[in-house]
Amino acid sequence: MKNVCWPYFDPDFDSLPERIFGPTCRVCIDNESMEDCTVVKVDSVNKQGLLLEVVQVLTDLNLTISKGYISSDAGWFMDVFHVKDEHGKKLRDQNVINYIQQAIGTTRESTPSPPNARAYTNNIFEADHSSEHTAIEMSGTDRPGLFSEISAALADLQCNIVEVHAWSHNARLACVAYISDPSSHTPIEDPHRLASIEDHLTTVLRANTVRSAGEQSQINNREVKTGGFLGGEGTVSNVERRLHQLMLSVRDFDGPSRSSSSTGTGLNNNKGGSKMVVSIENCDQKEYSIVNIECKDRRRLMFDTICTLTDMQYVIFHASVSSDHDGRAFQEYFIRHNDGYALHTESEKERVIKCLEAAIERRVSEGVLLKLRAENRLGLLSDITRVLRENGLAVVRADVATDGEKAVNAFYVRDISGNEVDMGFIKSMKKEMGLTDLEVIKNDTSTTTSPTRTITNISPHERHRFSFGDLLKSQIERFSHNFVAIN
Repeated sequence: MKNVCWPYFDPDFDSLPERIFGPTCRVCIDNESMEDCTVVKVDSVNKQGLLLEVVQVLTDLNLTISKGYISSDAGWFMDVFHVKDEHGKKLRDQNVINYIQQAIGTTRESTPSPPNARAYTNNIFEADHSSEHTAIEMSGTDRPGLFSEISAALADLQCNIVEVHAWSHNARLACVAYISDPSSHTPIEDPHRLASIEDHLTTVLRANTVRSAGEQSQINNREVKTGGFLGGEGTVSNVERRLHQLMLSVRDFDGPSRSSSSTGTGLNNNKGGSKMVVSIENCDQKEYSIVNIECKDRRRLMFDTICTLTDMQYVIFHASVSSDHDGRAFQEYFIRHNDGYALHTESEKERVIKCLEAAIERRVSEGVLLKLRAENRLGLLSDITRVLRENGLAVVRADVATDGEKAVNAFYVRDISGNEVDMGFIKSMKKEMGLTDLEVIKNDTSTTTSPTRTITNISPHERHRFSFGDLLKSQIERFSHNFVAIN
């Protein structure tokens, strides 16, 4: 029998017309190529900000990006991401796969809602509140107890807090809150009332006892805005991007002095001695600036760095990201400014390095994470944060939302003096709360301790000399709002 020979055809040949004439975006979800992760491939006509949009979609699903390769030269955008779900497994949920294809692809008429509305950050419930409630943005110089004062001010102004997210970093605070009228549960639209809310909150933000000449410029950067905010839909990543932008606007990167330089900077960003290194060098042949980042790996790291570069008006042409088995992340970005030029001055390189360091640091909250639920009511957040403040604990990050009739609260707290929160003290506090179940997680930089769910009563002589738990019960539970366990 004669051998029959067939001409070779490239497997991608059939898709060439589609690549040239449309659709403008193809998304492929591959669960076969890799044993331990799902591969997400995106081919698209390039546009400004497309990379961030793709990463936002993956971030909203709480996916971990273990590797990524990006190229967007010559008007075409090609991405390959190795992703895992929140349990470290491949993506098997067809609803999630369909959502990724629809949200990234251009066949959609509008971006669908994520298939899992449950909270991606700290298990806090997330929803689209942009049209249902009034949004408030706040940013400025932080001080111990400021978040508690903001909560109290909103309670005094008869504002029901539906959701609030706050970050504190380098003595700066950024906060995005959704509020409603407590009587009608509708947005607050009266311009006079909104103006009163803005004035009152601005006064709270400016209530520093000493204002030096150097602090005056920071005061001018304080800002309170009501109404809609940049980011629109109210998704997790949009709110977090706005927090990044607010922090950038109040220059939280101008924190304690560091030995930053265009050749790189290394600093201890946790007590385990793991260093964060950010460096920038120029690729003269291609007129790129190459940004290299090495730090402890974590979820949303890629979103944080890409978000910052995009908001600083830099275009990412090529990139590669990866992580190793020791929990280290490596990122490399080939960038130019929007005007097409690379970073040539030392001052510009130093500023980019500082801003990237701040973007990586501001989400990492060292301290203790407290999670609790309560029946929602006007002033609940004010009562909780007041108790924390009066007993020497500062809130350095907060994610608070409502889930039906329940208020779901997550606070990262630290000792106001700057010392570590004594875990022995926290355990004693949990015991003193009797049948009340409060989830406490020590936010260690290398591992996260599992919350202890067993609450036992102890005799009076075994109690800590300062009964924090009794104070919580007397000042909060006396309103007949019992806390329940978080599932």
